[in-house]
Amino acid sequence: MNEHVARHQDMHDDGTSTGDNGTGIGTGIRGNDAASIWNERYRAKPQIWSGKPNPQLVREAGGLRPGKALDLGCGEGADAIWLAQQGWTVTAVDVSAVALERAQSHEKAALARESVHAGEGAIASRITWQQADLEQWEPGGPFDLVTSQFLHSQELAWQGPLRTAAAAVKPGGTLLVVGHHPDRLPPWGGGAGHTHRDMFYTGDEVVQELGLDGPGWQVEVLTSRERPVTGPGGEHAIIADVVLRATRLG
Repeated sequence: MNEHVARHQDMHDDGTSTGDNGTGIGTGIRGNDAASIWNERYRAKPQIWSGKPNPQLVREAGGLRPGKALDLGCGEGADAIWLAQQGWTVTAVDVSAVALERAQSHEKAALARESVHAGEGAIASRITWQQADLEQWEPGGPFDLVTSQFLHSQELAWQGPLRTAAAAVKPGGTLLVVGHHPDRLPPWGGGAGHTHRDMFYTGDEVVQELGLDGPGWQVEVLTSRERPVTGPGGEHAIIADVVLRATRLG
């Protein structure tokens, strides 16, 4: 997923903890160091994320007309692959080369399955994978959809990348931001890395930070949605996802 990642969070998208007890974001870690940190985290496990697209992405983007999409912090690629399967042309960006290698492998497997079902040779990739430090990276052009799913990292403050994300949305396009609500985190996270308030955001904080309450935007969805999660020891809890979907006015 995703740091100076990107969808990189120290919590899985299913709410389980990675067990990293770092000191919090905003530490000024340089891009090369951030990449090394996340590469090691990925190497520590054969799979970090669930392999399924984030449910709020499916819910909010499922009815959109496909065009050009930017997946900010793509991690192991589940969201980017899902978008491509819906007809989007996707630019998928992450700080970790290890994550991107896995993402490309997952895409190749998905394309192979599609080729078998289609019965007509190979299906062309719709995804461009890019390795970049999100604190420095700038997108190459405007997008019809820019999605940031769970941008929670000890190595990267969320404000800068989300401002970059908002600026990359074309007139008439959609910005989708999803994250863990700071007041509804799973109780098994533990450690400073999971309780540091600055790692997380409310929908109102994103609106204010990105100026989405101004004349250039129309906020379509601003809510918090509960969902059940299971912890690493089989614990059960209810957490909440912050969901913000906004349209840039042209």
